[in-house]
Amino acid sequence: MGVDKEKPGEYPYTRGIYRDMYRGRLWTMRQYAGFGTAEESNKRYRYLLSQGITGLSVAFDLPTQMGMDSDHPLARGEVGRVGVAICTLADMERLFDGIPLEKITTSMTINSTAAILLAMYVLTARRQGVEARRLSGTIQNDILKEYIARGTYIYPPRPAMRIITDVFGWAAEEAPEWNTISISGYHIREAGSTCSQEVAFTLANAIAYIEAAIGAGMDVDGFAPRLSFFFNVHNNFLEEIAKFRAARRLYARIMRERFGARHPKSMMMRFHAQTAGSTLTARQPDVNLARVSIQAMAAVLGGTQSLHTNSRDEALALPAEESARLALRTQQIIAHETGVANVADPLGGSFYIEELTDRIEREAREYIERIDALGGTLKAIEAGYIQNEIQSAAYEYQREIESGKRVVVGVNRFRSPETEQIPRFQLDPGLEQRQIRRLEEARALRNKRLVTDRLNALEEAARGTENLMPHIVRCAEAFATVGEISDRLRKVFGEYRER
Repeated sequence: MGVDKEKPGEYPYTRGIYRDMYRGRLWTMRQYAGFGTAEESNKRYRYLLSQGITGLSVAFDLPTQMGMDSDHPLARGEVGRVGVAICTLADMERLFDGIPLEKITTSMTINSTAAILLAMYVLTARRQGVEARRLSGTIQNDILKEYIARGTYIYPPRPAMRIITDVFGWAAEEAPEWNTISISGYHIREAGSTCSQEVAFTLANAIAYIEAAIGAGMDVDGFAPRLSFFFNVHNNFLEEIAKFRAARRLYARIMRERFGARHPKSMMMRFHAQTAGSTLTARQPDVNLARVSIQAMAAVLGGTQSLHTNSRDEALALPAEESARLALRTQQIIAHETGVANVADPLGGSFYIEELTDRIEREAREYIERIDALGGTLKAIEAGYIQNEIQSAAYEYQREIESGKRVVVGVNRFRSPETEQIPRFQLDPGLEQRQIRRLEEARALRNKRLVTDRLNALEEAARGTENLMPHIVRCAEAFATVGEISDRLRKVFGEYRER
């Protein structure tokens, strides 16, 4: 079907998944945030909500991402650094104190421990009087890209895939409006992939998840409508717009032709986009405002459903409040002052955009065919194929910067002798000890026998084939910690070690 005949909201969704696109509803404006303790992050969320964000996006610290409590020896110096520290249900309740969860969508960037954090979120909502069926939001829950590009994995790939499909099955019954996975190309691109590789490897991961869910006995149209995606927005303005169009079209075709999906929502690629952190520079940080604005415009012209705009100071520190506000204002100006939201697929029909769209789809499909020939995504990861392709692309990109072939303003061209001074965010040095004291208090107040019994039941279920999510929910409800739950699963599944 040529784009001249295809309309927005029609298969294969090249021009957007909705007929009216932003005329009917603007994209969700999220600002990724989280640092220190739950109380500190809660204050930032309340501030951002007062400034007009329409969805929350939670960053967790590395110990939480790796299934370690804040008092673990390896957590020292990392508590609350790159996100909020969450150890128990009490922390999650403090994180969302005073925020009505039935009225807001929440995205949580969490993978290895996604099932645990989702359980705590559902329990927090329940304590607010909100049933899980009324919740909407997303957990990233994309473990394959951790082995490929990011590294916050715990378990070997195959048991990790089991946990993910258990979340799919549980949420289909208990939280049907929740997006159970956000299949991420963002971190693949941040690791240095090309545009076409980002699309290809993201969709190859999606194929692996879909095959795993079907292998677990699920119907594709029963879970596919709750799959979502997460993409990077890099600097090449027109290429990025075409990338989103190509990804939508290729995904729709894969779902219908490869998996026999029948429901239109099973073929619609819904995605969140984030401007590219790797393109931000510590030199001349105010110039990052221009980079982020251009990238955000590309995401909107490409048809994103949700958007985070990075702050100008992220190459220096966690975003300061003023910088986070400026990043949000960037989205609001695009939405309300530029007029681009009045048209679905504004650049559709452009000879160059259509050629780029075709090329990116073709190159991505060729990569997927190579991965299929290797035996699928898990085999390709275990062989190091995907990792090597990304590393080669990253090396070439860096060579172009160092040679001057690729210009980076303020870095290899147009340098300024002065260093711009902007306010920097400072973490409270006492936060780690405060978080550890909170953790000790939670352990002291809980029913230790109940915690042990529920952790034992989880371990037994992990040794069998039972869905793990109900057990994880019961453990979290008894105030078992993220580390304790993860350790029981480690005991059964082991830990992954990269070759």
